[in-house]
Amino acid sequence: QVQLVESGGGLVQAGGSLRLSCAVSGSVFSRYSMYWYRRAPGKELELVASVTSGGSTNYADSVKGRFTISRDNAKNTVNLQMNSLKSEDTAVYFCYTRTVVREYWGQGTQVTVSS
Repeated sequence: QVQLVESGGGLVQAGGSLRLSCAVSGSVFSRYSMYWYRRAPGKELELVASVTSGGSTNYADSVKGRFTISRDNAKNTVNLQMNSLKSEDTAVYFCYTRTVVREYWGQGTQVTVSS
């Protein structure tokens, strides 16, 4: 059974930093891409960043230069380092992956940026 558990959210002032982590149980981690999504109040789900099994990364334009996604295949974790946070980064952040047959979501972690 694959489970994704996020941690690291919280309240931070604008300009500050947070580091989110997603711990993945099960055997799928190293073979598949990992993703961070977010849902801001009143907005649709947004893909924030992704990292392939080989370590290639992609970012939403809104976070380029401020966020960094990384993975540690030995520890089965994927991290999202968020710097220079803005009020518009306030959202619930979700870790996500998918295999050939199904998708997996974490429960989400709240990030609140105060201006």
